[in-house]
Amino acid sequence: MATVEPGTAPDWRAEGVRVVPADALDSNTPQTPGMHRAAAINQARAGAQKLWAGTVTIHPGARTGAHHHGELESVIYVIRGRARMRWGVNLEFTAEGGPGSFIFVPPFVPHQEINALDDQPLECVVIRSGQEPVVVNLDITGVAEPVTVPWIDPTHPASTDP
Repeated sequence: MATVEPGTAPDWRAEGVRVVPADALDSNTPQTPGMHRAAAINQARAGAQKLWAGTVTIHPGARTGAHHHGELESVIYVIRGRARMRWGVNLEFTAEGGPGSFIFVPPFVPHQEINALDDQPLECVVIRSGQEPVVVNLDITGVAEPVTVPWIDPTHPASTDP
């Protein structure tokens, strides 16, 4: 085990763990119509180098405008409510997730978040793979009847045994 010379250890008080209180989130982020984003973790606020994390709230029965996040990957974790996602060139695909669900949005995928419930807000945590606040709002109307895409776990395919 290597020894650390005096005075060379990081200042863990200033450079260690950061806890951002719920009432200290920053709403000064790019917005998409129909949702409210607030940043919790980024370079300026917490010193993060590779991640952005924050919250998203969508009012009861509301939907966002279609958008994508450029080359960034996004993970959405549903805390409360029911998220209905639409995606594709014409928002032709759909899937839903409730509390505890994780939603992965690959780079450049046009998508729209919808609160599937009319009586409560949809509250989610969002984590992105980069610091840039990329939000490209798109002018997509979307198909009238999107195709429902069920989750199939590629790492644990269903058994074909009787």
